[in-house]
Amino acid sequence: MSKPVITKTMLTFLILFTAVVSFMTRPAGADMRLFKGQTVYVPLYSHIYSGDRELPFYLAATLSIRNTDMKHAITLTAVDYYDSEGKFLKHYLDKTLSLNAMATKRYVVPESDKSGGSGAKFIVKWQSDQPVAEPLIESVMISTKTQQGISFTSRGRVLETLSK
Repeated sequence: MSKPVITKTMLTFLILFTAVVSFMTRPAGADMRLFKGQTVYVPLYSHIYSGDRELPFYLAATLSIRNTDMKHAITLTAVDYYDSEGKFLKHYLDKTLSLNAMATKRYVVPESDKSGGSGAKFIVKWQSDQPVAEPLIESVMISTKTQQGISFTSRGRVLETLSK
């Protein structure tokens, strides 16, 4: 009786098959990272430029903070607005604010507010007593002029994380 021969192709298939099966059988949320707080940089555009003459196209902007944790609240400790040069413009949060599980808070920068410029940004700080799912923090910019409309989003970027 001859020995079974394992070819390179068979070995590659077995490795890939094992990887796929192990990925599919992991419990849901196994890769979810939990945090006790973060400082998040969120790009926001109060205007963008169009045409060869770089004409400003002014935008209304909404900062959206979504608590994605299904069980626990998070506490917003700062929502601060800065201009293109990094100059502080405004506190949008006067005191800490609890954001319940699965709740959303929004802050609007009106189209008429041109102070932020094309490089405006928010710095959002949040914390929690226990490790929670990372919130989704993004900005949504929109405007319509005559028959032209524009809208787009920008996601926040974590600058600092409080450890578990």
